[in-house]
Amino acid sequence: MIEGAPVYDSARTRWKAIDELQQVVRYRDLIQQLVRRDVLTRYKRSVLGVAWTMLNPLGMMLVLTVAFSQIFRSTPAYPAYLLCGLVAWTFFSQTTNAAMSQMVWGGAFLNRIYVPRTVFPISAIGTGMVNIGLSLIPLLVVLLFTGVPMGPAILFLPVPIALLAMFALGVGLALSTLAVFYPDVSDMYQIMLTAWLYLTPIIYPEEIVPEAYRVLVLKLNPMYYLVQSFRLPLYDRALPGLGTILPAAGLAVGALVLGWLFFTSKSDEFAYRV
Repeated sequence: MIEGAPVYDSARTRWKAIDELQQVVRYRDLIQQLVRRDVLTRYKRSVLGVAWTMLNPLGMMLVLTVAFSQIFRSTPAYPAYLLCGLVAWTFFSQTTNAAMSQMVWGGAFLNRIYVPRTVFPISAIGTGMVNIGLSLIPLLVVLLFTGVPMGPAILFLPVPIALLAMFALGVGLALSTLAVFYPDVSDMYQIMLTAWLYLTPIIYPEEIVPEAYRVLVLKLNPMYYLVQSFRLPLYDRALPGLGTILPAAGLAVGALVLGWLFFTSKSDEFAYRV
C-alpha cells in the first residue's frame, strides 16, 4: 500500500453523510475534471460553441415575448423581466436533470473503482454554474437594451446564485437516488417541471395570481423565493427583503441537507442498481 494514500473501507461505521463530504473534498480534482469534460463535450461539435449557452435563453425569451408581451404589456421592460426568471429557472431545470443523467453515466465506474457517489451530481451543478455565468452576459445586454439600468444591488447576485445551486444540488441528489431505483422518475420529473414552471411567476407577473391560488403559487412554491431573490437585484435594482431571502436560504439549506442525507443513506446500493 502506498503510504499516505486514501483507503476506502466499506466496513467503517462513521456517519456516511460526513464521510461522503470528506471524500468529496479529497476528490475535488475529479469534480473539476468532470465539469471540464462536460463543458468541452457539450460544445465540441456545436457550430456556435459556447455562444449557444448565451443564445438559448435569448431564443426562449424572444418566443415567449412574442407570445405574451401584449397580454402582460403592463409589466415594464417585459423581456428583461422574463429573461431574469428564465435564466434562474433554466439553471435549476438543467442541473437537476443533469444530476440524474450524470448518476446513470457514472454508474459504470461504481463496480470498478471507488469514487464518492456525490461527485456526479456535484459536477452537474458545477457545469450549471459555468452556464449561468455565461448566460448573465446576454441578460445584462437585454437589461440595458430595454432601459433597465444596473444598480449597486447587482453585487448581491452571487448570493441568490449560490442559493439556487444549493437548492438544485439538494433536489438533484434526491432525484438521482430515486432514479437509480425507479427509472420512470426521470420521465415523471419532466412533467412536474412543466407544471412547476407555469406555477412560478416567471412568464407572468405575480400580481395577476388570483387570491385563491396565491398560497400555492407564492407561499408554498420554493422556486418563487429563489427566482425572486435572483430577479430583484437585476430587474428591480433592489436587495431582496427578509421575507424573500430568508425563506430562500432556509429552503436551499434544507433541501441540500435532506438531499445529502437521503443520497448517502442509499449510496452503498447504487453499484447493484445502475
